[in-house]
Amino acid sequence: MRTPIAREFGIELPLFAFSHCRDVVAAVTKAGGMGVLGAAWMTPEELEMSIDWIRARVDGKPFGVDLVFPGTHGDEKDPADYLKAIPAEHFAFVKTLLDGAGIEDLPPGDRDDFMAEYATKMAMTNQKSKRQLEVALDNRLNFIVGALGVTPKWVIDAAHARSIKVGALVGSARHAAKQRDAGVDVLVAQGTEAGGSVGDVASMVLWPQVVDEARGLPVLAAGGVGRGSQILAALALGCQGVWLGSLWLGTAESELDIDMRERLFRAGSEDAALSKAMTGKQGRMLRTKYVDSWEAPGAPQFLSWPMQSILGGYPFRRAARGHNLDYWTYSCGQIVGDMREHTTVKGEIERLLNEYVESLERLNATSSWE
Repeated sequence: MRTPIAREFGIELPLFAFSHCRDVVAAVTKAGGMGVLGAAWMTPEELEMSIDWIRARVDGKPFGVDLVFPGTHGDEKDPADYLKAIPAEHFAFVKTLLDGAGIEDLPPGDRDDFMAEYATKMAMTNQKSKRQLEVALDNRLNFIVGALGVTPKWVIDAAHARSIKVGALVGSARHAAKQRDAGVDVLVAQGTEAGGSVGDVASMVLWPQVVDEARGLPVLAAGGVGRGSQILAALALGCQGVWLGSLWLGTAESELDIDMRERLFRAGSEDAALSKAMTGKQGRMLRTKYVDSWEAPGAPQFLSWPMQSILGGYPFRRAARGHNLDYWTYSCGQIVGDMREHTTVKGEIERLLNEYVESLERLNATSSWE
């Protein structure tokens, strides 16, 4: 499995782990893969502290960050201005949902303070992304990945000036061509089976299409990868590694608490639904009563990104405090149907490698020439 991209990054395994949790990033990196910290929501100061924390635990091994570069999005505002921009009917809609479920409301002071902080985190602005990039550059990380839209030239130029490689997530061959022409170094082909923001093309169709459009750039396969056999399939389709996200949600190192993990363990693959309920953009997330309520007749229209994300802070916080996860959701891919028990990052990597070897042996046995 020591593919060209693994050798280029100096890692033992071409396993790239996306996670919002620094514990997962450090654990995967120490195990020989590359952890990539989902940091778009962090303040620059939080990102700096997280990088320092990870670096102190990975013995000099490489890791990266995943950021959002909004391009033409608006300037930063006071948190109160973001909250004022959310229509009263949308606040009333989510409040009525949770009131009807008997979930205790947050004290007004706590609610207002939390929502102001949440708005600051979820507002992805040019100024914020530039400061985050500066932190990543100053710390000379090994990999910077753009999670949304065509990666701006100023990002690519600044990273390349520090000999840092740039990746980009793509959901179609057309997107892949745009990112290639922009000058990124690595394409992450994310099929619609993945969690979070996704397109409409399934992984088995998308991966070879992106490999064709990459014209020699390395491609990582994302979306629906949770078994060693799927890693083998990705390599057979021309990818040089895999990008894993949902898999880590069930581990002890995950950012989710036990109740939330166990809710995922009870879900089937069909429970990873497409909706705009979380962010205002199409994404795949755990189907819950909250998600279904947004899709029901009479629900208000989804807000544009990032306002829908900011609005979601209130019901999710309230549902979590009330221990009623019917009115909560989380980004997860269709491999959630394979997640059944509490595990660890080390255990998951060992399982993937064993399954990969077994799958390769089975393939050789069934496809050998007589």
